[in-house]
Amino acid sequence: MGRPVAVIWDIGNVIVRWDPRTLYNRIMPDAALRERFLTQVCTLDWHFRHDLGVTFAENRAPLLERYPEFTEQILDWERRMPEMFSGAIPETEAAIAALAGRSVPQFGLSNMSHEMIGPIRQMSPAFGHLRDIVISAETAIMKPDPRIYAQACERFGLEPEQAIFIDDSAKNIEGARALGFHVHHFTDPAQLRPALEAVGLL
Repeated sequence: MGRPVAVIWDIGNVIVRWDPRTLYNRIMPDAALRERFLTQVCTLDWHFRHDLGVTFAENRAPLLERYPEFTEQILDWERRMPEMFSGAIPETEAAIAALAGRSVPQFGLSNMSHEMIGPIRQMSPAFGHLRDIVISAETAIMKPDPRIYAQACERFGLEPEQAIFIDDSAKNIEGARALGFHVHHFTDPAQLRPALEAVGLL
């Protein structure tokens, strides 16, 4: 396998930090009640339906009917979604800027709601360096399904072996590796630049 010529970035917890608890730790001080809410009401499995293209309004409707005592907190999942983010990751921003300085093509591939990509893009100037972003909600296909990687490659004009794919999810990394991508499992921001240097992009 030759060296990559482009970078494909995941977004959540790679470019910007995301965790629903960042919001709910603040607005639900009762720890037991908060835990019940996040494990039984607005769960991550429930949230993933947004990544498949289901709207916030459609997805929350059954919860509002079943859990009226949590009406405000359920509504906050959409209306205060930006507060689930705790800022961009400086090491990633620096790497994206350095790659842009070397004219390395950069793209995004993320499991994400189409209703949130706009606000998220405003969270860091790093997004201005990405030539295109494919999100799962566009076609209701999520990583690590091979079809979304294929769609991204077709849209970006790349073959898998021409790109390094960077993601914080081990299963998404393994899915990309199986298709022939160079990969970097993002677990420690300090290891990002050395990984890009190792493949000759920085």
